[in-house]
Amino acid sequence: MTVINEGDPEALTSGNLPQDNPSEPAAGDDPFALFGAWLGEASESEPNDPNAMALATVDPDGLPNVRMVLLKGFDEDGFVFYTNLESAKGRELIASGKAALCFHWKSLRRQVRVRGVIAGVSDAEADAYYETRPRGSRIGAWASKQSRPLESRFALEKEVAVVTARHPVGAIPRPPHWSGFRLTPLEIEFWRDRPFRLHDRHVFRRPDQDAPWTIARLYP
Repeated sequence: MTVINEGDPEALTSGNLPQDNPSEPAAGDDPFALFGAWLGEASESEPNDPNAMALATVDPDGLPNVRMVLLKGFDEDGFVFYTNLESAKGRELIASGKAALCFHWKSLRRQVRVRGVIAGVSDAEADAYYETRPRGSRIGAWASKQSRPLESRFALEKEVAVVTARHPVGAIPRPPHWSGFRLTPLEIEFWRDRPFRLHDRHVFRRPDQDAPWTIARLYP
């Protein structure tokens, strides 16, 4: 087992940590606005993909799965991302109707965890986003049988060539098996690194989408 040393905790003082003093969440605050502010700061400090997030699902046996995906939009209705509906994640999202997300921005020493319920986006939303994708990505959405066994890299490249030949020019329609999901949060936790592992944790909770948010501070 590889051991990762934590280092000298006495060296972790407020004097040598990055200055990070955002206003603390309070009752009545909008967690989506706070998330947007943090994401905006991450966009200026992260080396790449500040919208990357871990997406956790469970299979029919209750065994968890997690993978990195990209957030493609958010508003008061939830967090939106896109995928192959026939992939492992797509099948698990459809079957359970629940999922969790985790954003981690190392440059800011901050993290946001989200838990909630899942629903598919509308065809209009999926079509609109699909049209913004590079042509190669649209071809790939047709060529890749995501999560299924692949004989070789050559077999994948052959599928890409077949789809490319089928659509040499012009529009490439969205595959029926490719769309998006919206996670409507019931819980959003904001975590901020502090010295000696005495981190700040604030969690917003609500029993359903129409209920008001409550906020609580948690022990680190």
